[in-house]
Amino acid sequence: MLCPSCNYENTKVLESRNTEKGQSIRRRRECLNCHHRFTTYERIEFVPITVIKKDGSTESFDRSKVIRGIVRACEKTEIEAKIIESLVENIESNIEEKSPREITTQYIGELVLSHLSHLSEVAYVRFASVYGQFTNIEDFVETLKELQNKQKNIEDDN
Repeated sequence: MLCPSCNYENTKVLESRNTEKGQSIRRRRECLNCHHRFTTYERIEFVPITVIKKDGSTESFDRSKVIRGIVRACEKTEIEAKIIESLVENIESNIEEKSPREITTQYIGELVLSHLSHLSEVAYVRFASVYGQFTNIEDFVETLKELQNKQKNIEDDN
């Protein structure tokens, strides 16, 4: 590591700390030549995930698009921003850990729906309707019936 003050290439690490939920390491360093102290950060370099859109075009995965879609689906519900943030973190972790470097928008949509189904029926239906899961009104009604049956089974188990 070059010293930012004198460009000498030998420095020593004085202190190291994990930051950002273990995603990076903060290091305090000192130049062995001029004794200038400075901070560096070491982060994991993630290979970007490519999203294959319905029309076949590709773009880099954009977390903010997932957030926007979920926020829209959760509008006028009791779901707090911190819950949405946690949900998005879980979805992003699923994508990074279990997915190849290329994923489809369909996969992302299904993953979001899977998470929303455990959070809010209203948000689930809203997201599904925007996401394009319903091709006609019968599909929409069928999904509502499935959600009602699922809720009824949960209530019967308790």
